[in-house]
Amino acid sequence: MKIQPPACGHKNEHGMVTVIFIALLAIMMILVMTESRALFGLHREVKRIEQHQIKRLDAAPTNAIVLNAVEKK
Repeated sequence: MKIQPPACGHKNEHGMVTVIFIALLAIMMILVMTESRALFGLHREVKRIEQHQIKRLDAAPTNAIVLNAVEKK
């Protein structure tokens, strides 16, 4: 009859690895969500600046046309 050595440490190690893996996944998901929110905010800011630039640049040619029309008279 063979006597098997107790395997008490292996099951605990496997459980600890699983807990650590889940914790790392949770940390990674938090980082991804944070970066996603930051990118969304930057995208919104770029669109706002773009709209501001479009308004500013559209206003310049209209002034030039008015000046040209005044000069022709």
